[in-house]
Amino acid sequence: MGNRDLEATWTYHNQTKHSQASLYSNPHYLDWENQPLPYKVYSTLNPIPLPREGAPLKGSALSAISASGEGSHGSCIPDLETLSRIFFLSAGITKSRTSPGGKMYFRAAACTGALYHIELYLICGDLPGLEAGVYHYGAHDFSVRLLRAGDHRSVLIRASGQEASLGRAPAIVALTSTYWRNSWKYQARAYRHCFWDSGTILANLLAVSAAHDVPSRVVLGFVDTEVNSLLGVDSDREVALALVPLGEDKGSPPPSPKVTPLRLETLPLSKSETDYPAIRAIHEASSLISEEEATDWHGTIPSPKTPPPSGKPLALESLTDAELPKESIFDVILRRGSAREFAKEPITFRQLSTALDRATRGIPGDFLNSSSPCLNSLYLIVNDVEGLAAGTYVFHGKERALEQLKEGQFRGEAGHLGLGQELPADASVNIYFLSDLKPVLEQFGNRGYRAAEMEAAILGGKIYLSAYGQGFGATGLTFFDDDVNAFFSPHAGDKSVMFLVALGRPAKRKK
Repeated sequence: MGNRDLEATWTYHNQTKHSQASLYSNPHYLDWENQPLPYKVYSTLNPIPLPREGAPLKGSALSAISASGEGSHGSCIPDLETLSRIFFLSAGITKSRTSPGGKMYFRAAACTGALYHIELYLICGDLPGLEAGVYHYGAHDFSVRLLRAGDHRSVLIRASGQEASLGRAPAIVALTSTYWRNSWKYQARAYRHCFWDSGTILANLLAVSAAHDVPSRVVLGFVDTEVNSLLGVDSDREVALALVPLGEDKGSPPPSPKVTPLRLETLPLSKSETDYPAIRAIHEASSLISEEEATDWHGTIPSPKTPPPSGKPLALESLTDAELPKESIFDVILRRGSAREFAKEPITFRQLSTALDRATRGIPGDFLNSSSPCLNSLYLIVNDVEGLAAGTYVFHGKERALEQLKEGQFRGEAGHLGLGQELPADASVNIYFLSDLKPVLEQFGNRGYRAAEMEAAILGGKIYLSAYGQGFGATGLTFFDDDVNAFFSPHAGDKSVMFLVALGRPAKRKK
C-alpha cells in the first residue's frame, strides 16, 4: 500500500504524542559527551567561499513575509550574491554566545533544541558567479562545496512529476534532515521536528527571496529515492524534505548527466548513533515511489473543517502598508531569537492582528491553492493583549477575524499545555496550529502528514518574523497533544495539534 496505508501515520502520530505519563516514564537522558556535531562537513572537498557583503535590502520585513512568492517580472536569474544572502538569512550563523561549556552558535531560523539538523543543497544551471552543479551549503564556514558538476535540474523536474515551477527555475534549493542530530535529544518524535525546523527555515527563505524579488515556491511532491540519490545522502540517516525553485527562466534545462553514486567522506557526527526505527518507518510509508505518484500529488486540496463563526466575529485591526515598520527582513532576522522568558507585559491587538494577517496570506506551495489556502486552523489562548479580552479564540482566515470561544484567564492552562513550562503561561498569547488529518490523508496519503506539519511550521515561522518585525518576541514550544485538543473541544473536533508558538514581550536578561 505504501503512501496509501494510512494506518502508518496514525501509528507514528499516536506513538509520539506527549502526555504527562509518557514524559515521566521515559528513561531517556542526554549524553552530552555524545552530542552530535551541528554541521555536515565534507572532509575532502574544497570550499567555495560565498560573498559576505551585499546591497542593503529595502522594503519592510512585514511586506516580505506576506509576499505571494511570484516576483514582479517574467525572467529572474539569481546571482551568487543573492543566493549567498538567501543561504545566510535562512540557515546561516547569525550570532554566538560563550558559556562555561564553550561557544554556542545560533542560526538565522529557530530550531528545536538548537540542534540544527537541517541541511541546504543547491542544484543549478550556470549562474552569474557559479557554474552548473549540485552543491552543499556549509554554514560552519559560509561556503558551498561542489558534489556533482553539470546541470542536474532535469532530475528534480522528472522526480516531481513535471512540477512547472521547477521547470522554470534556474536554481533549486533542497532541504534535508539528518535524523540523529535531532533524535539524540527528542528520540522518535524528531520526525515531526524535521518539518518544524525546515518550516521555520522556509519561512525565512520565502521572505528573503521576496525581498530580492526572486520567485519561490515550496515543493513537497517528488520521488524520494531520486532526490536522495542525486544529493548522495544515506537515506537511512538523512533524507530530502522539500525543494524550493528560485527564480524564473524561459529556457528548459538540458538532459542531466548520468547520476552515479557519491561516496564522499564526511566528519562523524558523534561517537555513536542510536537508531529509531519509527522514524524510518513513517518516512518510508510517506514516500512517493514513481513519477505517476508525484503527478497525482497535485490536485484539489481539502480545506480544514472549521465551523463558520457563530455570532459576530472580531475583525482584525492590522497595520496598513503605510504604517508598517520600515526595518528590512535582513535586520529583523539578524535580531531574531527565541524568547527564553516573557515579561508578562501586553502586546496590542493591532500587533497581534498584523502578525496573524501577514503570516496567513498564503504559502506558495504545490500542496496548497487559492481555493483551499491552508491545512491547519489557528487556535489562540489570549492572556494579555490590549484591546482584546482574555480567553480562547479561533482564527477565521476567510473573514480575517477572530471568534471568541471562551472568555476568561487561562494562563495556568496555557502553561500546562506547553509541558508545564512558564513560557506559555507568561506569554501574551499562544497560537496553536491544529489540522484535521483525516481528509488531508485521504487526499495526499501519508505524505499529507508531512504537508500538515510543514505548513504549520512555515506559518509559525512567519509569525515569529512578524513578531520581531514589530518589536516583540516569540518562541516555539512543544505540547501535550491530546490535552490541547481537549482544551479547544468541542470546537476543535478531531483535529490534531501540529505546532505551537508563543508571543510576548521578552523579559530583560539579568546581568
